[in-house]
Amino acid sequence: MALTETKDTEIRGRRYGDAAPARGGIRGRLFGRGRDRGQTAIEFLGVTPLIILLMIALWQCALIGYTFSLAGNAADETAHKGAISQGLRFTECRKTAEKHLPKAWRDGLKSAKCRSKSGLYTAEVKLQVPVLVPGILNWKFPVTGNAAFPLEADR
Repeated sequence: MALTETKDTEIRGRRYGDAAPARGGIRGRLFGRGRDRGQTAIEFLGVTPLIILLMIALWQCALIGYTFSLAGNAADETAHKGAISQGLRFTECRKTAEKHLPKAWRDGLKSAKCRSKSGLYTAEVKLQVPVLVPGILNWKFPVTGNAAFPLEADR
């Protein structure tokens, strides 16, 4: 079966260099294809601020999650260090919490509380979440990390 060629653009559509359907002179130029030139650039300029806001929101969410991770890790390390140390458990609390934080979050360390009760040494580390750039500005609300470790027996 042989393919038949047709120049009827109403049936086949415009492709591969076919002639455009007749539009009727100047009216076809005013309302035709050339009228929407530059439309993509205008749409891109309109959507760009939304894309930038979305990227900023995603970055801030990543900072919040990273702060939760840092607070939990610092509390875990602090509880472990306090549980295995002999004697000066409570003096090591804040020092150990600061040791396991990056500098930008170390400045936002709100508190590090340690206590021992019922055979467990618990640590609570509160950090402030940075706003967009760590070390510049922090949010008011703290992120809390808690951990507990069994006490080692004094020998």
